[in-house]
Order: sequence, then C-alpha cells, then structure tokens
Amino acid sequence: MYTHVRDILLMAKESNTSAIGFVCMDYIMARAVVYAAEATNTPAIVMLYPEHVTIQKATGRAGYAEGLKELANEVKVPVGLHQDHDYTLESIRKAMDAGFESVMMDGSLNDLDKNIQETRVVVEAAHARNVLVEGEIGHVGLAADIDNDNDDLYTKPDAAERFCRESGVDSLAVSIGNAHGEYKQTPHLDIERLENIKAAADVPLVLHGGSGIPDDQLLVAFSKGIRKFNLGTDYFRRYYAAVRAFIEENNNNPDPVKIINMPEYVQARLQPYVEERMKTLCKF
Repeated sequence: MYTHVRDILLMAKESNTSAIGFVCMDYIMARAVVYAAEATNTPAIVMLYPEHVTIQKATGRAGYAEGLKELANEVKVPVGLHQDHDYTLESIRKAMDAGFESVMMDGSLNDLDKNIQETRVVVEAAHARNVLVEGEIGHVGLAADIDNDNDDLYTKPDAAERFCRESGVDSLAVSIGNAHGEYKQTPHLDIERLENIKAAADVPLVLHGGSGIPDDQLLVAFSKGIRKFNLGTDYFRRYYAAVRAFIEENNNNPDPVKIINMPEYVQARLQPYVEERMKTLCKF
C-alpha cells in the first residue's frame, strides 16, 4: 500500500523503532523490498539517489516513482518512496514533478547559516505540495575516511535545534559516528549525543550509512529516536553477488535470451536478505 513517508515515520515513532530506507537503483531491487515488506508485515521505504538517473542512467524519476507506487499498491503493508541526497532546489523540483512526496535536501557541506537558508527555500516549495523534506546537519562522510576519534563533523545538539526550527525540515539526518560506504573498522555510535540531539530537535531522526553498524548499536539507536535507517552498500553488494551467480550458473546455457530470467533470479536472492534485516531490526 503506497503510503506517505511522513506516516511511516509516525508509525515508527509510535512503536519506538525505525523503518529501513533501502537504496534501490532499479525495479528489481525495489520489488524485493516491497515483497519482503509484505512477507514480514513491516513498513518500508524505497529510496532513489538522483545520480541513478543523471549519471548511471539506470532509471527515470517519473517511471521509477510510478513503478514503485504500482508495486506498493500490490501489497497491504505500508511502503513509502523517498529521493535521497539532493543538493539544489532545481533538482528537487524535478523529483516532486515526477511524483516524489519525500525528498532530502543535503546542505551539510555548507556552513550552518547557508544550510538553513538553502534548506528553508526547499522546505517552503515542498510543503506547498505536501512533500516531506529531510535535512542534514553535521556531515555524514565516507566510511573509508571516518575516524572514530574525530567528532568535529558530528551533529551538535544546539545547532540541530536551530537548524530544525529555522529551516522547518520534517526530519533530520544526523552524524553520530556513522558514514556512507564500507567501514574500515567497526563504527561506534555516540548514543549520548543522539539522546541530546533528540532532546533538542523535535523531529524524526535519520541514520545514514547503515551497512556495517552492529545490530546491537542500531537497536539502541532506534530506541533513542532514529526513525529512518538508510541501507545501501550492503544491499548493492548482494545485488552484485546475485547477478554474478546468475552468470556463473548460465555460462553453459545456450539459450540466446537467457538474460530474461535474471530479474526473477536476482530478486529471489535479494528478498531473503531484506526480510532478515526487517525481522531483526524493525520492531513495529
């Protein structure tokens, strides 16, 4: 059942847990998430990076949004749609025009004043169309560069309070020891900082860089205010492994159109992983 991300975040708050936002490059990945959500009776969010449209050319925004909504309406469990990490009002307008009702404006590389100013412009345009806006303060960098002893880029509670109040964002991505990509060492989330951010900023909090954070830390973070948890790197790793397995199994298959069997094969290998993540982490 296609559901606004705002409502899924509210469900997560009421259950004191987090929904998982899965980065999905194409229909195969999205289909695995939707059917896993149905199998586990767990709300979920399917997310698109703008680069999958503009750089990798894996999909188009409007076709992606329409396809996801059609998939979501095949099941009874709530499934939301979100465009992650965008940087300009122009690009975000394209997402809204394409049917996205939840977007992220990432101004985290700017200073606080500029981040507030640019995010507020996006929020005003989005709210006029009933579109949710996720912002970011503190910088969630690359896992390959993360240093658990350097918290200079972590989200500061007082800045988070000001950012949310002045920008009007609906949710906030925080930096508390998490990072995008593959971690060099086990990350350690700053739970005390998370508690202080939650006390200061009265919006649902979002944790990016979910691949590689130990489950016990995630469950604590969810109980302390994380309402959306982004998962990408590990999901893509498993997608690649499934495609590779299909190729290896079909090396001696003489059928000239054998590739038509790949989507179903890949989905069948992705879905158990998604179901496991939902069963382990989501306590709706």
